[in-house]
Amino acid sequence: MTDLCSFQPVAEHGRVDKDAFQEIRASGRPAVMRGQAAEWPAVAAACRSDEDFIAYLRRFPTTHPVPHVVGEPEIEGRFFYTSDFRELNFQRGMSPLDPFLDWLLRQRDNPRPHAVAVQSQDVPTLLPGFERENSMDLVRPDVTPRAWLGNRIRVAPHYDLTENVGVVVAGRRRFILFPPDQLKNLYAGPLELTPAGTPISIVDPLNPDLERYPNFAEALKHAQIAELEPGDAIYIPFYWWHGVDSLETVNLFINYWWNDKAAGGGNPYDALAYAIYALKVLPPEQRAVWRNIFDHYVFDADGDPVAHLPPAARGIFGDLTPDVLARLKDYLRLVLQRLEK
Repeated sequence: MTDLCSFQPVAEHGRVDKDAFQEIRASGRPAVMRGQAAEWPAVAAACRSDEDFIAYLRRFPTTHPVPHVVGEPEIEGRFFYTSDFRELNFQRGMSPLDPFLDWLLRQRDNPRPHAVAVQSQDVPTLLPGFERENSMDLVRPDVTPRAWLGNRIRVAPHYDLTENVGVVVAGRRRFILFPPDQLKNLYAGPLELTPAGTPISIVDPLNPDLERYPNFAEALKHAQIAELEPGDAIYIPFYWWHGVDSLETVNLFINYWWNDKAAGGGNPYDALAYAIYALKVLPPEQRAVWRNIFDHYVFDADGDPVAHLPPAARGIFGDLTPDVLARLKDYLRLVLQRLEK
């Protein structure tokens, strides 16, 4: 078992205002904001009892079926893969929210409970009106809150292609975080089959098999840890890996994802997939050349690659205006059409 005390603690703050939060963002590091949502009515209900909390949620009725995931008791709450990595070790289903809430309460007394969760659901749809009584002023008002509701479950370290602020409303949550540069040591799982959209680390940070995954020992040196109580919030920067353990029989987490990228751009994952298709087949010496080309033109490793050209001649390497992005999109459509031939 990993000694959690050996992890560096995530930087902590008390309640912060928007200006202080911008300073946290500028640091590029995770941060805990204790008591940031302590005044939320949902937090107050959760602190009284599970029953009061569930009764509070029922004030925001929804009639449509809600997607959820269920794992057998044998997985001990860890949503993951089967042993051959060809399937996931849990099932997906649909249920109205009320029966799910009843079932969540009943599972508290079960010595071998199933692992259950409603994950990443749009709050205004799942609990219409909840977002008005329990609001977050640190993020843009157009950012939609999302709900994660369940019992004791474990989510493997993964990353988001966004920035993230999350609030523990009910229960407790433990976060184990790794910086982006630890990708090489985290042993990412399959790209095509993932529990929730992005690859996960296949190493259990609480019980790592360092004989099988020796580089993970280096990742552990960079790990940060935080345990949050109801009303506490956490900021997770872009692409920071985070494993999340829900520590109580009833847990609710509300999070806010956003990305400040320019509107009209494409999905970087699509670019990654095409790069694998087009570049991984090349011999090593050619891949090295293309790596230099990408560094120069895409990542500006040498400064502005077209600064020597007049603006009208810079084309797709100049300012990515909506018009330029639209032309690029049209060009990529032609590329995909050629691939289909």
